[in-house]
Amino acid sequence: MATPKDLTQGSAGRVLIRFTMPLFLSVFFQQLYNIADSAIAGTYIGEDALAAIGASYPITMLFMAIAIGSQIGCGVVLARLYGAKAYPRVHSCISTALISGLILSVFLSVLGVIAAEPLMRLVSTPQNIFTDGTIYLKIYTAGFVFVHLYNVITGLFSSLGDSKTPLYLLIFSSLGNIALDFLFVPVLGKGVAGCAAATLIAQGAACILALIMLRRRLRAIPKPMGTISRFTWRDFRDIAAIAIPSILQQSFISIGNLVIQRYVSAFGSSVIAGYSAAIKLNTFVVSCFTNMGSGISSFTGQNLSAAKPERVREGFRADVILACGTGLVFTALYLLCGTSLLRLFMNADSSRLALDTGMTFLRIVSPFYAIICIKTISDGILRGSGSMQYFMIATFADLILRVFLASILRKSFDATGIWLAWPVSWMLGTALSYAFYRANVWCRHLKTPQEMTEEAG
Repeated sequence: MATPKDLTQGSAGRVLIRFTMPLFLSVFFQQLYNIADSAIAGTYIGEDALAAIGASYPITMLFMAIAIGSQIGCGVVLARLYGAKAYPRVHSCISTALISGLILSVFLSVLGVIAAEPLMRLVSTPQNIFTDGTIYLKIYTAGFVFVHLYNVITGLFSSLGDSKTPLYLLIFSSLGNIALDFLFVPVLGKGVAGCAAATLIAQGAACILALIMLRRRLRAIPKPMGTISRFTWRDFRDIAAIAIPSILQQSFISIGNLVIQRYVSAFGSSVIAGYSAAIKLNTFVVSCFTNMGSGISSFTGQNLSAAKPERVREGFRADVILACGTGLVFTALYLLCGTSLLRLFMNADSSRLALDTGMTFLRIVSPFYAIICIKTISDGILRGSGSMQYFMIATFADLILRVFLASILRKSFDATGIWLAWPVSWMLGTALSYAFYRANVWCRHLKTPQEMTEEAG
């Protein structure tokens, strides 16, 4: 079993890449089972089922925004404490994160089930897919407690320098999800509800396994003498200071996606189906870059706590080269093989409009993957240093411009106008985030290791 790892020693580029690669593979498997839901639904149930899951997608991403924001908050704080070797607070921070995460996720699960129908109406879901979309959303939100805790725990693993355990957990949950999808949909004929139930069961099992592995992992971290606090308001405040801006940022993105989903819904279920398939493929790539950004957040937190800012710069250069190369590969894949990939989500009865819609989206958006990857890595450094105001400025500017342009351009170019908003907003957000990184806002309040230890003790 892997042990917590110090990211402040060794060649910065090699250490970061070795740490990041399992995170990259993790997102591959994470997105694999997200894609499996839609692909199996579209192939074995039909175009309307694909559209129903797609219509609920921006809402499920709103819930995921909270999970990811919580993951970032817990991870950044723990990485700082672990980098400063403040072990008493490492233990209390982990238990505080789990307790507060459990309370929040239970509340949101109940809220999601109750509000499923109003939320589906909010995105103007067409009547022919409304019932299936609502069923999927209710089952998903019922199991959100597992999704949320699972994300928090994997964030804790990463902040301790362990990126392999999240990978193993995701392989387990992804393969389990796909197996259950095939069992519930083509074998048992449970339809859209079967897709949602497969995700719930797989995430629940992965969450329980993650808790067991985390408890074992804590044995490798030195324990202080005396009683360890299970929950401290100090740890909670530190986590919230990072998590709340991250949740707001992620939520704002999700709300923007809800608005865009309303625009897309106006063009009918075939366009929704094509957009749903294409956005899954797009999310797959962007999530890879986001995980690289999460990796460099943990790397930044540990190294700034050890007063080694130059290692962060070296890590940035190495991560950008890796991410841009990856982005170019996906651009070529989607441009050359996009039609075949989109057909994975559709059956023989799917309309030509759905396929054309998805391919148009990919042709417009995928050439800009090498640009958005620079933003996600710059964002990771800003988050890891606690420079949340700059991180939020870059992200909000990106999203506000995307929603505004989508609203304007759809009137002249129909659905294609909505897709055109992506690359323009990405370029603005990347320019801002990279400018903040180059301005060194992330190391203006650098503390010495002794100061960090005294502050954390």
